[in-house]
Parts: sequence; structure tokens; C-alpha cells
Amino acid sequence: MTPIPFQQELTVASHHLDEQNHVNNLEYIKWVLDISEAHWTTKTPADTREKHAWFVLDHHIHYKRQAFLGEELILTTWIENYSKVKSERRVDITRKTDGKTVVEAKTNWCFIDRVTKKPSLITTAILKPYIEFDSA
Repeated sequence: MTPIPFQQELTVASHHLDEQNHVNNLEYIKWVLDISEAHWTTKTPADTREKHAWFVLDHHIHYKRQAFLGEELILTTWIENYSKVKSERRVDITRKTDGKTVVEAKTNWCFIDRVTKKPSLITTAILKPYIEFDSA
């Protein structure tokens, strides 16, 4: 299986900064959630999104470098692996000017039924927009 990455770009604005004048750590978490949501809504049909959703189980974030006002960042996300009802999504945030990694994030998600709020089986049809399955 080969993940199909999804990207967005953003420019650091003043409201992203903390008292140290670099991007606030909470902004990175928000960006991880935002690109995850954008990937889901862009690649998944509306009828599927009406029936299912994702709940965060945990975040693991490695802050590697600081980002500052005006810097352009590239957010890249992909599905690293999955099981019956869980998925591990990765997000890398890199600086556009030099390609250096600013943040590496790993989030574990649980796929749920919107009505029952219980875990739901992740089918191949659900994964098709996100993963190329190797034909053997």
C-alpha cells in the first residue's frame, strides 16, 4: 500500500504567534486538525461524511524548528497505516524556503458512525481516495 499525500500551504500571520514571537504550539495542533479535516472533506463523498466521522484518540507532536511571522509553510498529510476502526495519520510541516521540517505529527483516529457514536469498520472503499493498494 502506498499513501496518497495531500498538501496545503499557509503563511504565518501575527495571530499565530506567541509572546516569544514564534508560532504558538497550539497553532500547530490546530493546523494538524485543519489539514486532516480538509483531506477528509476534499477526498470523501458527502454521503460518506454524513454517515461517518473521525475522533482523535491521541496526538504525538515533535517540534523540530521554530516558525516566524511571514514564513510560508507547507503542510503535508497522509494515512500511514490503519486497522479495523483506527487510522494513523501523519502531518509534516515544512518551511517552503529551505524545505526544513518544522513539525512532525502523528495522530491516531477512530472511525465512527455519526448516529451511534460507536466505532465503524474502515472499508477499502473508505480508504480508496487515500491509499493506492498494491496489486499482487
